Parts: sequence; C-alpha cells; structure tokens
Amino acid sequence: MHTVVCVKQVPNPELAAGQFRLDEQAQKVAPVTGGQLVMSPFDEQAVEAALRIRDTHPGAKITVMSLGPEITRNVLKHGLAMGADEGVLLADTAFADADSYTTALTLAAAIKKIGNVDLVLTGRQAADWDAGVVGFGIGELLGLPVISFAQEVQIEDGVARVERVLDDGTEIVEAALPAVVTVSNELGTPRTPNLRETMRAARKPVAVWSASDLGLAAETVGAAGARCVRERMFIPMKQNRCELIAGSSPEEQAAGLAQRLCEAKLI
Repeated sequence: MHTVVCVKQVPNPELAAGQFRLDEQAQKVAPVTGGQLVMSPFDEQAVEAALRIRDTHPGAKITVMSLGPEITRNVLKHGLAMGADEGVLLADTAFADADSYTTALTLAAAIKKIGNVDLVLTGRQAADWDAGVVGFGIGELLGLPVISFAQEVQIEDGVARVERVLDDGTEIVEAALPAVVTVSNELGTPRTPNLRETMRAARKPVAVWSASDLGLAAETVGAAGARCVRERMFIPMKQNRCELIAGSSPEEQAAGLAQRLCEAKLI
C-alpha cells in the first residue's frame, strides 16, 4: 500500500499577529523577520494518520510531498523524521504564487507521475490561508472520491473507512481505494520525531521535480494559471465612535438609547 501525504510550509501559527506586516502594493504578507517556517499543523496530523495506518499495515509506503522553493525541503525533512519513507519536492519558479487550483493541479500531476498511489492524505486546510479546498481539487483532477474532516482513518480490504467530524457529532463514511482524505485536528496529537528517526531522515531520498518533469506547461501553473484573481489585499480601517446618552434618570437614558437604536435601524 502506498500513501502520499501533501504538506505545506507556513509561518509558525504561534507567532503573534502583530509581527505580520502587509505589503498592500504587492498584495502579499511580508515575511516575518526571523520568523520560523513550519509544517502546517493540519498536514502534520495527516502525516500522523498515514503513520497510524502503517502501524496496522506493516510494509506500507509513505511519501511526503510539498510544493515550494528549496527552503520547503525543511518540512519534508520533518515528515521524514516523523517516519515517512521518501519525499518529493515540487520546486520551479513557474510554481510561484500558485492559487488553490494551480496548487491542486501540480500536486495531482505529481501523484499521477508517482503512479499506483492507494491513498492521498492532506490537512483539512492550510494554517495560513485556511481555504480548505486543495484536497478536494486533487480528488476532482484525479477522479477520486474525497472524504473530508477525518478524525480517524482505517484501511480494510481495499476500502478507506473514515470517521469524519460533523457540527453535532461524527459519521462513518467508506470509499473504495484509491481515495483522498482530508484530516482534521480531532485526529489527535502527532508523534514527535525521535533522535534516531531524525538522523535517518537525512539519508532518506527526496526527489525534486519541475513543471517539465510533470509534463505541465509553465503558463498552466503558478500565478500564470491561477483562477483566483486578487483585486485588493488590505488591513481594514477600524473607526470606533462613542456617544453618551443624556438623561436625568436611568429610565430617560434607556428611552434615549432605545430611540437611537431605532433611528439606526438596529431594533
């Protein structure tokens, strides 16, 4: 059995919001000076889900895959240190500024290139933009069933049996393999790499593929092929105003407040 886990490198979610700066002209979030880049926590739980499956299916193979520049290799090393067998880095200047669609397109092409993949796992959403659609895009492009918000994933006789989270409880959903599953934080705490696995990770193979390696034209990936057009990115201006309601007694003040709320059409 072969599982591919798609992971993303993001700014550490534990960083204080005040450390981030927005470049409105470039429509980008400026990198935080000295800020740490880490694997998106939801993707880390997807790696944990793959490892738990391998615990019950010895011999299963796990590939961690990520799209990004060379520095993204660090999150692959973290996945390998957790216990994955190999890594795939999709690195090409043509991939820069990809939206959810071109990200899914590139990952799907890489999964197709690997071939004979039984299960694709992703986090329920990335911890930076929180869009939560790349996993579904991969499934759509590969023609595979998708099960979302998994808190437990079991594989039995070629079938993925998933307990998925609902607003008011959980439900069990099954899908024949190959399939795509997005993993939620309810899966639980992922394992921490030990020293032995961290040392072994340095010797595990990491393939680096470009757009041409995947058979993708440069104009179909990254910003060139993006379907989401960002018109403006800005920090909203907050304007607070305080109005004191006059009155010689609490009753008069209450009546005045009610009148003002009616005039503002709030009641």
